[in-house]
Amino acid sequence: MEIPAELGRVLVIVPTYNERDNIERLVGRVREAVPSVDVLVVDDNSPDGTGKVADAMAEADDQIKVLHRTAKDGLGAAYIAGFRWALDHGYDVMVEMDADGSHQPEELPRLLGALTEADLVIGARWVPGGQVRNWPLRREVLSRGANTYARLMLGVPLHDSTGGYRAFRAATLEKIGLDGVDSRGYVFQIDLALRALREGLRVVEVPITFVERTHGASKMNRDIMVEAMWRITQWGTNARLRKLRPPR
Repeated sequence: MEIPAELGRVLVIVPTYNERDNIERLVGRVREAVPSVDVLVVDDNSPDGTGKVADAMAEADDQIKVLHRTAKDGLGAAYIAGFRWALDHGYDVMVEMDADGSHQPEELPRLLGALTEADLVIGARWVPGGQVRNWPLRREVLSRGANTYARLMLGVPLHDSTGGYRAFRAATLEKIGLDGVDSRGYVFQIDLALRALREGLRVVEVPITFVERTHGASKMNRDIMVEAMWRITQWGTNARLRKLRPPR
């Protein structure tokens, strides 16, 4: 696929931590699906040598870049580091993509196509046409429930605000600002979508197929879920309190 000319330079950002078995194939699929995009691997000092694999890929392909970080500091911090790198290097579009193969690079053209008429595009599982594969029922119920809670608590018109396969315009990130974002886990995704909506930007969801990883361990844990529920509740409560305050 050719990138729509109006989108400019596109960078796919892939955070990694112990993804040695996945990263090479995933990046290869990205480059095959949309050959003109660049890829930035943001590695959090993976002890399994993921960073070294990424460096070797970058030496063989100048459209692959690597950003090494010194410690595992959460998904949000890794993406913010990638966004800042992209903005500093003049990219016009930044795409978030998981390293484990759960996000299908072959669906990237759909996200980029939708971005021609949007400021942020979210690849969504819980919209018509979206689906998940290889998930146990318990995890699907948890994800659907968390997204429903976020939609009701925050008053956002999104069905998959936790989805991590998404495309931003650089102007979107500049407008919402990154300095105040301190969310670490998957609630980071809700945080950025909420900021975009509050700025009056156009956020659209397109259906994707999410496939559970086949190699390595999921990064989801109890602390990440607790952070998400706490922050959603906090944001929603604060918004309601602001509405109840009498005008001065």
